[in-house]
Amino acid sequence: MKKFDVTALGELLIDFTDNGKSAQGNTLFEANPGGAPCNVLAMLNKCGHPTAFVGKVGKDIFGLKLKATLEEVGINTSNLIVDENARTTLAFVQTFEDGDRDFSFFRNPGADMMLTADEVNEELIRESRIFHFGTLSMTHDGVREATKRAIAVAKESGAVISFDPNLRPPLWKSLEDARVQVAYGLGQCDVLKISDNEIQWFTGEEDFDAGIARLREQYQIPLILLSMGRDGSRAYYKDLKVDAAPFLQESTIETTGAGDTFGGSCLHYILKYGLDKLDEEKLKEMLTFANAAASIVTTRKGALRVMPEVEEVESFIQSRK
Repeated sequence: MKKFDVTALGELLIDFTDNGKSAQGNTLFEANPGGAPCNVLAMLNKCGHPTAFVGKVGKDIFGLKLKATLEEVGINTSNLIVDENARTTLAFVQTFEDGDRDFSFFRNPGADMMLTADEVNEELIRESRIFHFGTLSMTHDGVREATKRAIAVAKESGAVISFDPNLRPPLWKSLEDARVQVAYGLGQCDVLKISDNEIQWFTGEEDFDAGIARLREQYQIPLILLSMGRDGSRAYYKDLKVDAAPFLQESTIETTGAGDTFGGSCLHYILKYGLDKLDEEKLKEMLTFANAAASIVTTRKGALRVMPEVEEVESFIQSRK
C-alpha cells in the first residue's frame, strides 16, 4: 500500500479569468487558483483519492493563497516550495464567444519554472501509485531536470506514468523545442491524455485515428485518451477503440479546466480497475463519467475549487438518459 494514489508535478498559478465589465466599461478579471496538474489532483480528491503536489510558488499574496487553496481541497503540499526569491506565475485567460480561449502568461521567470531537481522529494514520489506530469514543467532547463528526475524515480518505484502535453505555444522558445519535449513525454508514459488539436499538431494528421496510429507505431503507450471538445472523447487500448458522446450544455460559460477534469476522472477509473484489465465496458464507463464531469466544470468559473462530487456526476449522467 502506498501513501498517495496520485502525485503530480508542474505549474501552480493564478488564472485571471474574464468576468465581465466594470461600470466604466473595463474588463474585470477574477483570480482563480489554477494550473493543470493541480486541477487533475482536485478532481481525484473529489473521487476520494489521496494526492500530493510537487512544485514551486512565490512567497507573495498569490503563492500563499495557492498553498492555502491546495490544503483546502485536500492536496498534500509537503513538497510545494514557497520561494521568497521568486514570483508566482500568473495567466490571464480571455474567453471568446465560441468558447475558445487565449492565454497571456506572466512567467519570465515564474516560480513554477524555477523548481530544481534537488528540491524533488523522491520518497514522496516512491509513495505514489500514479505519477502525473505535463509539458509546462519542461519549458526550461532547471524544471525540466526536476521533471525527469521525478519520472525516473516514479518508474523505478513501479508507478503508472500519466502524461498530458497541455501545449501552450506562448511559453516555448519554439514549437520545435516543444515537439522534442512532448516526444520525451510520449516515450515515458503509460497513460496519455491528449487533445484533438495536439494530436493534429504533433503528427501532422488531420484524421484523429491516423494520428493515433502514428503515435502507436513509435511509442508503446498502453492507454491513449483523446479529448475532442464538443465531439466527446475516445479511448485507444490494445485493439479497442471506444467513443463516448459529450454532454453539451447551454449554461457553459468557459472551458478552462475541462480537459484536466476529464483527465483526473480517467485516472480515477485506472485506480479503480487497473491498467492491465480494461475492456470496452469499463472504458465506456470511464469516458462517460469523465465527459460528464468535464461538462459540469464548464458551467463554473475556474476549476481547482469547483470540481464536482462523484454523486453529482452520476446524477447528471442519469438525468441525461
